[in-house]
Amino acid sequence: MTRAILILTAAILFAAIATADERPEPEVHGVFDGDPMYTLLPPDAIPAIRDPEYVIGEAAAAQMSPDEPVIGLARNGDAVCWSAWQLDHHEIVNDHIDGTAIAATW
Repeated sequence: MTRAILILTAAILFAAIATADERPEPEVHGVFDGDPMYTLLPPDAIPAIRDPEYVIGEAAAAQMSPDEPVIGLARNGDAVCWSAWQLDHHEIVNDHIDGTAIAATW
């Protein structure tokens, strides 16, 4: 089976994150080589894609640019790819390929 383009069904990321006016000042957690390290987002603020849906062929072509970067994986005749541009909003997708659980990160 070959799956093609990831279609995101998750809610918009920023709907769950406070607006700039509501965000507290970043907290300094330490210093590395003289530079402060900050926490900008709380844990789990960027939700993973947990149940990706895919389209193939013309439906995929209608949703992507010809030069759109993707992250792909093939294993034992099963292939999948995820749009890097869509992953900019989630950074991780939990999926299965050839019966094996995977986490693709960006």
